[in-house]
Order: sequence, then C-alpha cells, then structure tokens
Amino acid sequence: MSFEDYHGIWVFIEVKDGEVVPVSLELLGAGRELADKRKTELAGVLIGENVTHLADSLFEFGADTVYVYDDAIFRDYRTESYMKALLECCQKYKPEVILYGATSTGKDLASAVATDLPTGLTADSTILDIEEDTGLLLASRPAFGGNIMATILCKKYRPQMATVRPKVMKALTPEPGRKGKLIEEKTSLKEEDIRTKVLEIVRQTTKKVKIDEADIIVAGGKGLGSPNGFKLIHELAETLGGAVGASRDVVEAGWIEHHHQVGQTGVTVTPKIYFAIGISGAIQHIVGMQNSGLIIAINNDPEAPIFQSSHYGIVGDAFEVVPLLIEQFKQVFNREAVDHV
Repeated sequence: MSFEDYHGIWVFIEVKDGEVVPVSLELLGAGRELADKRKTELAGVLIGENVTHLADSLFEFGADTVYVYDDAIFRDYRTESYMKALLECCQKYKPEVILYGATSTGKDLASAVATDLPTGLTADSTILDIEEDTGLLLASRPAFGGNIMATILCKKYRPQMATVRPKVMKALTPEPGRKGKLIEEKTSLKEEDIRTKVLEIVRQTTKKVKIDEADIIVAGGKGLGSPNGFKLIHELAETLGGAVGASRDVVEAGWIEHHHQVGQTGVTVTPKIYFAIGISGAIQHIVGMQNSGLIIAINNDPEAPIFQSSHYGIVGDAFEVVPLLIEQFKQVFNREAVDHV
C-alpha cells in the first residue's frame, strides 16, 4: 500500500430528519484543524435522499469539498447501501483520514467500512491530532476503565478512521457565503441489490431527561454516601431548573438510571454550568464534562482530581455546603420573582 496515494481529511455527514446531525458539524471543526496541519483539503461525504442542498451549510462550517450521493435508495439508513457508497468513494478518491460521529449510525457504518477496506478504527476518540510530516492520525481515548489515556495509531493501513462522541469537539463559527467544490456521485446500486428493507420506522417518545441538552447539570458521585444522600443532587437540580447527572459508580450502584451517567461510558455534556458534587474526578468522567462552560466542584478531599478540571472548587462536606447553596439560590429566585410582580 502506497500512502502517497492517499490525501485529504474526510468527515461522514450524518443526516437525520432532513438536517445535518450536530456531531458532523463538530467533526468538520476538528477536521479543519487536521487538514490545515497537513496542508490538505477537508471534505464531507453526504449520503441520503434530497440532501444535496445541505452542502452549502457544510462549506460554511469548514468543508472544502462535499461528495454527495443523493438517491432514493439512501432514503433510510441501511448498513449495506451506505457502506457500498462510502467504499466506492474511498476507492475512487483515497482519503487519508475518515471521521465519524459515535452515534448508532456512525458506529455501525464505520465498523462495516473498516472491515471491508480493511483498515483500523479507533472508537470513541476524545482527542484528535495528526503528525504534520507523516500524516499519522493520533486518536486518543480513555482506556482500562478510564484510568489512563491511550493514543491509538494505524501505521500500516489507509484510510485511518475514528469515531468521536457528540459534544467532544467544537464546530467552527459558520462563515456565511463560504463556497467549496460540490461533487455529485452516481450510484450503481439497485433496490434489489440490498438485502435489508425498511418496513416501518417507529419513534418512541419517553420522559427521560436529556442531560446532553441541559444548560445546568448537577452531578453527584459516591462521595454522597448513599441513595438517600443523593437526594441532595435532585433538590439542587430542581432549585436551579437543571438536570441531574451522575458518575459511573453511582449508576453501577443502582442509585440512578444509566441515562443520567456522564462520562466515557455515559453521555458527553457541555452545559453552561456543571456542578460536580462528591465526584472524585476519574478520567472517564472528566472527558464527558470537561468542555462545560463553568465547572464547580464540591468535595471534602482537597486532593481530589476533580479540582484540577474545575473553575471553582469548594472543599467541604456536601451535606453542609449544598443545603446552604439551595437556601441562597431560593432567596435569589424569590427576590427576582417579587421584582417582576
């Protein structure tokens, strides 16, 4: 395999309900940095039905080129059809790197493409870099239960591939009117060539809190001692109108459901304010909340690692500190309510 034949950083552009999924725009931001470092182009691969018009927004978010497969056969995501389109595009243009969002679609497609090419795939990366001279992708992620950060390399195959979780990278500020090169590809696939058929899509709505969309998150850890102690987290979150988060050990102890878990094996969040109460600060938790706007930690251990990732830290007993915060916040909100009468 001659690596000299491979050029460019690609991002698989995921589309849902006719709109580009936010993680794809975040990856264009990360891809732009890699492409600039390598002095190469950044391209998006857009697959779907009636999606060509979305290319304009991709240029505004940093793409130089957009490869489009726009056909009725791509109306619904199916591994086989999307994989064959992306493989065909890879074999034709030979990208150096392909990035995917670590969504259910992105992870499914990336693993299928990696198997067929074949090449390596780093899953759930949280840090991306590239060697300027060799083009070697440095994809880092927590390993061994979040106790260390591992940087994974793919030295023998191209393209190099990685999935990245939503909210880990940041999208660029869009540049209105920015233009790029649109390349419309045709597919030879026929419906009869695809073994899977989408008969019906059933959308189920639940009342589960979406902590990845919350502006304020109050997260608790095992330092609260018991499920009864964890009630403080719910009370502070309710007072602030925020969502409840939790560390992995709290979830594993059965104190709260998994969809509240923040971290590498949970949800990545970027709220405006993040309270970390009774959380020690393991790497696997930090990577899930480190991009929050303001991080406030409360812990009775002054050496707790969480303080290294916090903007403000309070060393003290959560059962003394949190009730005082709740009282003060209620007083402020009550005064504001009176002022607006």
